[in-house]
Amino acid sequence: MHTDGQFLLTSLRLETNGVPIYVQLRDQLLRAIEGGVLPPGAQMPTMRQVAVALRIDLNTVRHAYDALERTGAIDLIRGRGSFVAALPLGADPPPDRPIDRVARQAIAFANSAGIDPAELANHMMHLLQREETDQ
Repeated sequence: MHTDGQFLLTSLRLETNGVPIYVQLRDQLLRAIEGGVLPPGAQMPTMRQVAVALRIDLNTVRHAYDALERTGAIDLIRGRGSFVAALPLGADPPPDRPIDRVARQAIAFANSAGIDPAELANHMMHLLQREETDQ
């Protein structure tokens, strides 16, 4: 495995904060992808490598990888491995502004939680308006 994958394996951390392990793993991998640690098309560490590095069950890692695949962040190719999803042909690379990264993370998180991102955005606006009127 190349150095990006090795760095990623050593940077993964799990907390005992009540957040499910697969969610922590999914979020850390998503941040690594969005942060450019693993560029589009790069091969992800194998599920087994992640499970061994973190000393967790392989099915937990599989759950995290499946969630990333559902959000479109990675492509799972049977017999070949897992790869960071490539940008669609003709697409511009995503802007590298903090607000864009946070927005993409919120969209991916909403999708993985089964929440419509547009509904989440509307709900966030509603909460923001409520906070403004309470002040």
